[in-house]
Amino acid sequence: MHTFILRRLLMMVPVLFGVMFVIFTLVYITPDDPAMIILGGDRAQPEAVAALRAEMGLDDPFLVQFTRYVARVLRLDLGTSFSTRRPVFDELADRFPNTATLAGLGVLLAIVAGIPLGILCSTKHHSIFDNIASMLGVVALSIPNFWLGLLLILFFSFNLRMLPVSGIGTPAHWIMPTLTVGLSAAGEFMRFSRSSMLEVIRQDYIRTARAKGQKESVVIFRHALKNAMIPVITIVGLSFGALLGGAVLTETVFAIPGVGSFMVHSIMTRDFPIIQGGVLMIAVAFSFVNLLVDILYALVDPRIRSQYK
Repeated sequence: MHTFILRRLLMMVPVLFGVMFVIFTLVYITPDDPAMIILGGDRAQPEAVAALRAEMGLDDPFLVQFTRYVARVLRLDLGTSFSTRRPVFDELADRFPNTATLAGLGVLLAIVAGIPLGILCSTKHHSIFDNIASMLGVVALSIPNFWLGLLLILFFSFNLRMLPVSGIGTPAHWIMPTLTVGLSAAGEFMRFSRSSMLEVIRQDYIRTARAKGQKESVVIFRHALKNAMIPVITIVGLSFGALLGGAVLTETVFAIPGVGSFMVHSIMTRDFPIIQGGVLMIAVAFSFVNLLVDILYALVDPRIRSQYK
């Protein structure tokens, strides 16, 4: 198992190197001049722009600039923001906990609400409960996050005056954002867990367990559930990684100072160091989430665990 984890960590190196190469290349070919952006745009003097370009090394060849960028990243130096004049690492580190909190709460709500409901629907296949729950799952999956967030604000904040409109000051501030990202993910988790369980409970070994007189709860939770969880774990990991990438619309609607909303603002202001650092941080977080998912595979399924020994 330790060898597998080490091998996966080594595999992350070319992935992250590729991410750095792609994002640096995209910024390099962008027609906007970083030196001109720092000096105020069109108002900048040509002599000052030329001097700053020489100081920043922007006149050097592509490979020289990229090598210098990789060396800085290895020292955890992601550059300095054009707009705030603060280190990019500090800017992202200040905002990443907010995004991680939103993603974690949303996925936790989706797991608690979606997976048990999907398992229950699979045991009551084609019943009225299954039909209604499946319809609600499709509705939850289809509602746009920004629209749901605005509805929650109108109902709970303006009509009932129960919850704060925006911000992250208290636990009450996280209720509506969590519902906004969690309900959609819950519908997705419910559909995956339902279809996965339906496929497993039709297998021969489940029929054999029932023929031996096992209780239905033992058949479902001891024999079927673990084998049905592999696809569900995959979609949970992907959803959590996607939310770590920034629930941009939700952060914008509820004015949450997270990575997603900050990167959108940086794109609009052409703050290239923030864009590069943000994409790299998201890639690192997503890679570690995928590593965690692979480890969970081994914990859930003994057949996969035996391959690591």
